Amino acid sequence: MNNINQVSIIGAGTMGNGIAHVFAQYGFNVALIDIDEIRLKNALKNIEKNIERQIVKEQLKDSEKASILSRIVTFNNLKDGVASSHLVIEAATENYEVKKNIFQEIDNYAPKDAILATNTSSISITKIASVTRRPAQVIGMHFMNPVPIMKLVEIIKGFATSQDTISAIIKTVTNLEKIAVEVKDYPGFTANRILLPMINEAIFSLFEGVAGVSEIDAIMKLGMAHPMGPLQLADFIGLDVCLSIMRVLQEGIGDDKYRPCPLLVNMVAAGYLGKKTGEGFYKYELNSKNFTVSKKFK
Repeated sequence: MNNINQVSIIGAGTMGNGIAHVFAQYGFNVALIDIDEIRLKNALKNIEKNIERQIVKEQLKDSEKASILSRIVTFNNLKDGVASSHLVIEAATENYEVKKNIFQEIDNYAPKDAILATNTSSISITKIASVTRRPAQVIGMHFMNPVPIMKLVEIIKGFATSQDTISAIIKTVTNLEKIAVEVKDYPGFTANRILLPMINEAIFSLFEGVAGVSEIDAIMKLGMAHPMGPLQLADFIGLDVCLSIMRVLQEGIGDDKYRPCPLLVNMVAAGYLGKKTGEGFYKYELNSKNFTVSKKFK
């Protein structure tokens, strides 16, 4: 556990490729796994673009680019991708059934001493660990988006997670020059138990006509010094992810204050998921940083 250098990342989406980028940047060998070849190719392109941004900002040297990319190998087969891993990090969709199936497969194919981690932002680590034969080696590693920039990694100990596993993961996070903060395994953990109700309340404020999209975001940015307003942040997280987390909170805690706003439910049902679909509370221009308030809210 103390000699982690081969890491497998399952899921080549925004979080998965960000996690792969950071591990490769800090000298780890990375296996990036996804069943979708196009997603894998896009992930490598995205990682390369982000490295180039770091070079422009003088955070990396141009000579480092090739070596970072060379440390990432892609797989569309989970069995092969985790075969020699010391640490496997699942970064698939925020859905328990999906994660359960993945962890059962990882448990079958990863080395017996490998640590199995999930990047879930709300789902019970204890529940995920229970489908494996190694619950002491299962842990939560909740990276923040964008991964190459954000310093926090929320570390979640499941009911059976061993202290050796926790110590190894904290050491690994430190080697990434990030800060590990350990929290307990309860719905939403700490980050999303605080963040998502705030976002949900912002959506309720819009739904009930208290203020408009730009006004709500301006108040939180100018009055509370938030770098991004809650509605735009929801778009960046993904409204489907926001809804999933609110439902985990509502079901797990059983308090009506975690009830998802009906507007959020409707937007997800209609496919308005935020930046990844081009429109949520804001409409985003393809391949551009420009965005405007969605016509639905004007």
